[in-house]
Amino acid sequence: MINGAHFLLYSKNPEADRAFLGDVLEFRSVDVGRGWLIFALPPAEIAIHPIDEDAQQLRADGEVIGAALYLMCDDLDSTMKSLESKSVLCSEIEEAPWGILTTFRLPSGGEIGLYQPKHPTAFDLR
Repeated sequence: MINGAHFLLYSKNPEADRAFLGDVLEFRSVDVGRGWLIFALPPAEIAIHPIDEDAQQLRADGEVIGAALYLMCDDLDSTMKSLESKSVLCSEIEEAPWGILTTFRLPSGGEIGLYQPKHPTAFDLR
């Protein structure tokens, strides 16, 4: 039986991004050796969206489906203020039918989405 999921975030500066996840976002982690950290994430859910050619990652033995990371919060405004107090700049707020959202950059330059959902969540389903 499947008992979890492991999300891979590729980075041009993994040390800086690991420090950001631990120090700024305050995600707890385990060190699996040589400074390689694996972080605990908040409760998660997965949705299937239509794919376009840009969302696929090619590998030598085939294709791995692309993914995007959106962190979720109950109050986008207060979460953005908390991030800003840690010198993290967020993009302008956008309204979407499914929530209000922003993005912020990791030290490596990669972007992570952040949104307050308007839809029911799947966190408590068992």
